[in-house]
Amino acid sequence: MILGATGSIGTQTLDVVRRLGPGRAQIVALSARQNVALLVSQAREFGAAYVAVTDAAWGPHLEATLAGSGVIAGWGDDPLTRLASLPDADTVVVAVAGAAGLAATLAACRSGKRVCIATKEVLVAAGALVMKTAHENGAEILPIDSEHSAIFQCIQGCAPGDIARLHLTASGGPFRTWTRDQIEAATPADALKHPTWTMGGKITIDSATLMNKGLEVIEAHWLFGVPLESIGVVVHPQSVVHSFVEMRDGALLAQLGLPDMRLPIQIALTHPDKQDTDLPRLKPSEIGSLTFEEPDEDRFPALGLARRAGMAGGVAPAVLNAANEAAVGGFLEGRTDFGGICRLVAAALDAHGDDSDGKTLEAILAADKKARAFVTQRIETA
Repeated sequence: MILGATGSIGTQTLDVVRRLGPGRAQIVALSARQNVALLVSQAREFGAAYVAVTDAAWGPHLEATLAGSGVIAGWGDDPLTRLASLPDADTVVVAVAGAAGLAATLAACRSGKRVCIATKEVLVAAGALVMKTAHENGAEILPIDSEHSAIFQCIQGCAPGDIARLHLTASGGPFRTWTRDQIEAATPADALKHPTWTMGGKITIDSATLMNKGLEVIEAHWLFGVPLESIGVVVHPQSVVHSFVEMRDGALLAQLGLPDMRLPIQIALTHPDKQDTDLPRLKPSEIGSLTFEEPDEDRFPALGLARRAGMAGGVAPAVLNAANEAAVGGFLEGRTDFGGICRLVAAALDAHGDDSDGKTLEAILAADKKARAFVTQRIETA
C-alpha cells in the first residue's frame, strides 16, 4: 500500500515494485492528493483494489472514472486511516504530508504493520506517540530517507549501547558557497536548483535552508534511540556517503551509494531480503574525491532551530515542522523572502513552542494548526 502514490516517493516506490515483480510485491491500495488521472493509471497497472484522494473535491471524479472497474474509491482524510488498517496489506508506505499522514501512520501501527516512512513530519511532530504505538502493537518502523536508511543498514547486528554518535550527511544544497546576504535574497528558482538530488519542491527548499537535516536529526533520535546531542550533521557535497555511524570503540561505519531513492525504498520494503532489481550501481573506481565540512549555522540557522525544538520536546517539534511548511509555502508563492523562512519558524517557536506536552494526537494536531495559522497571519500582515 502506498499513501502518496503520485508524488516523487510514490512513483519511485511503484518503480521498485515493478522491478521486484508480482511474485515479490503486490499493491493493495493507493492514494493521492488530487492527481486522479495518474492515480487511476497506477491502480490499473498494479491491480490496486482500493484508491483514495485526500482532496475531497476530486472524489466524485475519481469514483466516476473508476465506475464499473470494481476498484473501491474513497476521498478525504478518513479513507487513509481505513486504508492503512486494511488486513490485506502487510506494508504501508507513508509518503503523504499533513495530519492525514500522521493519522494513517498511527492506524498502520495499531494494525501491527511494517510502516515505511518517507514523510518527515510523522516522526518530527509525533515521534514519541508513533514509536510508543508501534511498540505496543508489534509494528515495524523502517525509514525511507537515504540518510536514515544508511544508518539502519550500518547498525544491523549492533547493540544500542554500541552506538556512540550518528553523523547525517548533507549535500549543502544550492547555497553551500553563498554568502549570508546572497542567501537572504535567493529566489525560488535559485533554491529549487538542487546540485545532486531530484526531489519535490518542498523538500528541495528544505535542503536549501538545511531544515531537512534539522528535521532528520529529530527523526534519527526516534528511529534509533540515540540522544539528540549525539546526532550531528556533516556537509558532503558529492552525496555519495549517505551517513556515518560512530561506534563506541571508535570504528566509523558508512553506507555509500548513488543519489537514487529507489534503493532505500527497496531496502525498507524487502528487509532483510536482498534482491537484484537492476538499479544503477555505484562503482568504487568512479567515486573520485569525497569532501566533508562542518555546516555553518550562522548562514543556515534552521539547524539550530530544529535542535532547539527537539531538545524542548512536547509540541515544539510539531510547531517547528508546521511553521516551516507554511513558511516554505509562502516563499514558493512569492509572499515571503528566503531569509523569512527561518525568521517565521523562530517566531512560531517563540510564540507556541511549549504550549503542551504533546502526548496525544489531539495536542499535536492543535499545535500544528496553531503554528500554520500564526505563520500565515504573519505573512499576510508583513
